Amino acid sequence: MSSDDGLPPLREVIAELGLSARKALGQNFLFDLNLTRRIAREAGPLAGRTVIEVGPGPGGLTRALLTEGAARVVAVERDQRCLPALERIVAAYPDRLSVVAADALAVSEADFLRPGARALVVANLPYNVATPLLVKWLTARTWPPWYESLTLMFQREVAERIVAKPSTPAYGRLSVISQWRTAPRILFDVHRSAFTPPPKVTSSVVRFDLLAAPRGDAAPEMIERVTAAAFGQRRKMLRSSLKSLGPFSDALIADAELDPTVRAEDVAVEGFAALARGLAARTARS
Repeated sequence: MSSDDGLPPLREVIAELGLSARKALGQNFLFDLNLTRRIAREAGPLAGRTVIEVGPGPGGLTRALLTEGAARVVAVERDQRCLPALERIVAAYPDRLSVVAADALAVSEADFLRPGARALVVANLPYNVATPLLVKWLTARTWPPWYESLTLMFQREVAERIVAKPSTPAYGRLSVISQWRTAPRILFDVHRSAFTPPPKVTSSVVRFDLLAAPRGDAAPEMIERVTAAAFGQRRKMLRSSLKSLGPFSDALIADAELDPTVRAEDVAVEGFAALARGLAARTARS
């Protein structure tokens, strides 16, 4: 499909450079310009905005973000093979695209922004790092964070876990971490045939908007600890699953005003925040 950015179709670029998506890197390339532009538009008005994109690959979504008016795109890509394709886009959009050759799990995104500035994150995330990246962004110590919203592609199963409500099979640690500080919602599904190579599953685009206030004050590292303990043995009652937190686990449950006989999947986000506050207080005293 041709585009209005003066660049050749992405399929031609990939064929010329001999690029192929690597399973080991969790890559699946998107060629459909209508789809990539839809994803870009779902992030909101892009005019005048800085967008951070992780895992751009040969740049299908990157081109859409620029076409839709992003003032600046910072594309973080660890696969050296994709850099020549991205450099062609840099040439077509002088001063609007910066390519960072790095592992997104190891970078500090705020370093790419002017002091005090905030960005939008829009990405077709590599599947093998999608969840670790999301947790990294959602558990930022500084809050509000360096971004205003996240618009991200996940496998449908992961998307369902992100938005799941308590007392449903998909509700788990990722649900709590996602819904503690943001309001995630699935925007639309993307059929496997839209990708090259086609993955085995359907994908979904999820947008995360920041809540006015978190659903309970807590330290991010404590939220991670209590959810890891509780959902690490999700079929057990809280009084059993939280014992790994220390000898004061029963007191934590009581202080949080939770029923010790319920399972993790039945505890609301606010309940985990209460457990995290209690754990922080008792850890500080010990």
